[in-house]
Amino acid sequence: MKFKQHTQSGFTLVEIAIVLVIIGLLLGGVLKGQEMIENARVKSIVNDMNGVAAAYNAYIDRYRAIPGDEVAATYTGRGWAGTAVGNGNGVLGINAGQTFTNGGEQAALWRALRASGLAAGDPTAPATQAGLPRSGTGGLIGVTVAPYGLVGAAVCISGVTTKQATGVDTTIDGALPTTNIGNNIGTLRGATGAAPLAPTAAVPGGAAYNETTVVTPWTLCRPIG
Repeated sequence: MKFKQHTQSGFTLVEIAIVLVIIGLLLGGVLKGQEMIENARVKSIVNDMNGVAAAYNAYIDRYRAIPGDEVAATYTGRGWAGTAVGNGNGVLGINAGQTFTNGGEQAALWRALRASGLAAGDPTAPATQAGLPRSGTGGLIGVTVAPYGLVGAAVCISGVTTKQATGVDTTIDGALPTTNIGNNIGTLRGATGAAPLAPTAAVPGGAAYNETTVVTPWTLCRPIG
């Protein structure tokens, strides 16, 4: 009598090992890609801050005046479109509460920077939140005076994630303290809360950059003057 021989189907150990290696490579590529995207967003926020600072200081060098503080006759004389103007008192009038509302002399500031070609955007944009520029990560960009205990004019960006805030702080101020609390010291300052969070005049209490305990967005500010 002849018996029919059955062969067992399935994967060999070598084949399983190859599949696991391929899966590992794919997962590594995905994680690396996510890291690169996050690093690009951090760089975008830093570049947005640097861009506003450069435009602000270039305006002062060119016109010998603070953008946003000049009166209507000055803007009209330059043939600039728009209606927002300052009071010409030599001081930029934007308090912390107006950072993301485009209040005070901020609308005039953006009109001046845009009309002079130092910043992108429409110089006739309304003096409302809609007239503020957006960062590369989607948050609002605002200018104010003395936020978070900083001295002089500063640029602030809202809606920054905890991971992005860590990267921006490290990029601008260097390595964080061993406590991982760097948001209330150095050039960059920040606080966490519902976006858009208006910065306060006082230095914020230190909060560790921790994705598990701090999940609300950050508002980051740095001097531009």
